Amino acid sequence: MEMGFSFSFPCLFFASLLLCIQLSGAIDAPIKSLQTLSFDDGYTQIFGDSNLMLLRDGKTVHLSLDEKTGAGFASQDLYLHGFFSASIKLPADYAAGVVVAFYLSNGDVYHKTHDELDFEFLGNVRGREWRLQTNVYGNGSTRFGREERYDFWFDPTDDFHQYSILWTPHQIIFYIDSTPIREIRNSKAMGSAFPSKPMTLYATIWDGSTWATLGGRYKVNYRYAPFVAEFAALVLHGCTVDPLNPLSSCDEGFDSSSLATTELSVEQRSGMDSVRANHMTYSYCHDRKRYTVPLPECEFDPGTSRLYGDDGLKFGERKHRRGKRRRIDSSF
Repeated sequence: MEMGFSFSFPCLFFASLLLCIQLSGAIDAPIKSLQTLSFDDGYTQIFGDSNLMLLRDGKTVHLSLDEKTGAGFASQDLYLHGFFSASIKLPADYAAGVVVAFYLSNGDVYHKTHDELDFEFLGNVRGREWRLQTNVYGNGSTRFGREERYDFWFDPTDDFHQYSILWTPHQIIFYIDSTPIREIRNSKAMGSAFPSKPMTLYATIWDGSTWATLGGRYKVNYRYAPFVAEFAALVLHGCTVDPLNPLSSCDEGFDSSSLATTELSVEQRSGMDSVRANHMTYSYCHDRKRYTVPLPECEFDPGTSRLYGDDGLKFGERKHRRGKRRRIDSSF
């Protein structure tokens, strides 16, 4: 299964004002060619002062964490559905306690009924790999975090990889490069828990010492600071709405047909199944300690279910986790 970098060679290295991304497979179905934005054209800094640095005419963003602060930026617009993507390279060496996040949220607008879609990258001690967590919150369902964790099949600190979220009225798909790793369907079972309100895109780096590495056993060690996460090839393709009236309709210039229901190809579904079978290490659907009754959208294959304990951890994962396990959470 090929899981390489998703840019075509001419797009990545052609020196034009706006780079284009040729998105293949299931990404290519709804969106055949997208343009990346410079930072000033689509984003604004939200914290971190000089810990946010722009390079390559604003096409690359460095977010750093040191003893004083982390850093973060957000999209200038609110979006109701869309395709959101960034090429990310994570800090190398010792990164325990460090959290890098790329996510959509509307918690600043809907305090009690917020939605959220997360990529969270969790640092580790030297010699152990970063871990990835995806999460879905809908309509303020923070008591029902829909977390999944994965290990990587590549070194995310060695090179850039593209992390993307496709969010439509019908489904949500998380991608790494051109490979889908998770699909959430809008179903009667999920009901209002399916994210359905306008959201802002965020990217942050911050200190998650209390929980991110083995339940908080390993903290951020600032002797290795600054920890630098690199973001490039930033894509915002979605329906913008009026921030003063988040319930307003989409901008008239947006072609909603580009976000039609995406059916994964046989090849891509096979790739997703392979990632989930071989690299998913925690699933909320198998966590009986948190949810004595599984959330309604959870479906079970008897063969797969036998691979997980009642804490949602895949058997064999426990030997890497000592001490009390933190309730997996995605709060920022």
